Amino acid sequence: MKIMLPADSKMQSKAFTYGVATASFQIEGAADSRLACIWDTFCATPGKVRDGSNGEQACEHVKLWREDIDLIESLGVDAYRLSISWPRVLHKDGSLNTQGVQFYTDLLDELNRRGIKPFVTLYHWDLPQHIEDNGGWLNRETAYLFADYTDKVTQAFGDRVYSYATFNEPFCSSYLGYEIGVHAPGLAKKSYGRQSAHHLLLAHGLAMKVLQKNSPNTENGIVLNFTPCYSATESAEDVQAASKADQYFNQWYIKPLFDRCYPEIINDFAPEDMPVIEEGDFDIIAQPIDFLGINFYTRAVYKADPASGFSQIDMVDNPKTDIGWEIYPQSFTDLLTSLHALYPLPPMYITENGAAMDDKLIDGKVDDQDRLAYYDAHLNAVNNAIEQGVNIVGYFAWSLMDNFEWAEGYLKRFGIVYVDYDTQKRTLKSSAYAYKDLLANRK
Repeated sequence: MKIMLPADSKMQSKAFTYGVATASFQIEGAADSRLACIWDTFCATPGKVRDGSNGEQACEHVKLWREDIDLIESLGVDAYRLSISWPRVLHKDGSLNTQGVQFYTDLLDELNRRGIKPFVTLYHWDLPQHIEDNGGWLNRETAYLFADYTDKVTQAFGDRVYSYATFNEPFCSSYLGYEIGVHAPGLAKKSYGRQSAHHLLLAHGLAMKVLQKNSPNTENGIVLNFTPCYSATESAEDVQAASKADQYFNQWYIKPLFDRCYPEIINDFAPEDMPVIEEGDFDIIAQPIDFLGINFYTRAVYKADPASGFSQIDMVDNPKTDIGWEIYPQSFTDLLTSLHALYPLPPMYITENGAAMDDKLIDGKVDDQDRLAYYDAHLNAVNNAIEQGVNIVGYFAWSLMDNFEWAEGYLKRFGIVYVDYDTQKRTLKSSAYAYKDLLANRK
């Protein structure tokens, strides 16, 4: 099977950026050469990670980065999206860790030497533990510490970076980490989720000001994840339930960027759940961005619930990935066109899209036709949105290689490259060859 896009698709042009993506904690390993982060602590807490694993070795990317760049180059991609480990580049006193900075500058220099554009994410969930000990994202001061980190790192990297994203998926950090506790730091309180979300968005705005000053020639923005919300039936109650879920899980993170306010659902909150918002915060949050990164994997279907307002239902009969997420490509097009209609968006990159599948390495090969079908359908869903006028300028496959999949540990594989964790051998899957073929045949 191949990935087939229409012959006249803008995505068939070399002007359209294609890449692969990773995140620091998920691949780097080398935990002994950085500070502890909240995910180290979370992994060490019994019962938090399904297979009891951690990120201390992961894919040993700190050791194997040169071979990994060979791998990236072999795919023919235009760009590589990576994240910086805050605990690797700063000491506890806030000074630069020269060894950690050197790792990234060497990596960035090599990417540039090979003509691969570095797309750098400044925060992909690995908050230094000592900052969490002082309140983490519940402490407003952390937003200012993030701006300081951004200032120091961007000065150190100079002109090596093509694009900066402040945050990856603040929803996951706030809702999964502070509201329901299934991600680090494992706290579970509604008010914590909403307050941490506000401080993450504030930190984004503060960091955008730093980027405008230190790195005006890079494309600077933020990466948000979306799970489009559909109603179980056409009843007014279910339609309203889906709307409320959409406000709570999706619009909460994008509306402040453009409309300088939170969605209407905030008016339903009990007083004790309301985030503390200081005067001028929304003006900081709504700094102009050069691009918006969109991460998409699946949709969610909701029905009315008298207790909570909405509850998700399991689409039991529909196809799903190995992580249990429904495969519904139309919702990708629906998402992109709806955001385009709602907000005055800058150019957009699809910064993550992909699927966990139950891969089998047989005779040195991984024939992941299920993942390949997922990519084909979802790349076409993006193309359909472009044809409807949505300004999407690039696409990054998640992920380059199998890695530490957060609370799932090493049980789920998202990579287009198979990793044998015992030997660290990398093997291109059928999906990698199909992606490579798509990129090689652009005009």
